Amino acid sequence: MSAIKGKVLAGKVLVKPQAAEEKTSSGIIIPDSAKEKPLRGEVVLVGAPKKDEQMEVKVGDIVLYGKYAGTELQIDGTDYLLISQSDILYIA
Repeated sequence: MSAIKGKVLAGKVLVKPQAAEEKTSSGIIIPDSAKEKPLRGEVVLVGAPKKDEQMEVKVGDIVLYGKYAGTELQIDGTDYLLISQSDILYIA
């Protein structure tokens, strides 16, 4: 992956969503129409902390976020999600 040019603003995190599950744990193949939006991804860029708030995430962290969190972006042909740090539910 090449370095992304640019930066995100204070309190924001750019996440590369992980691919949606292709199969269930029992081996059933999930069709494209039934796949759910990914809820986990890898942090690619981290903005500066907001006033009176510390940035808890860092580049490379795997995070879980809400189903409707953030804004979908496409940068250089790759899909990303721009979310607020407060939308992150868990850091793996």
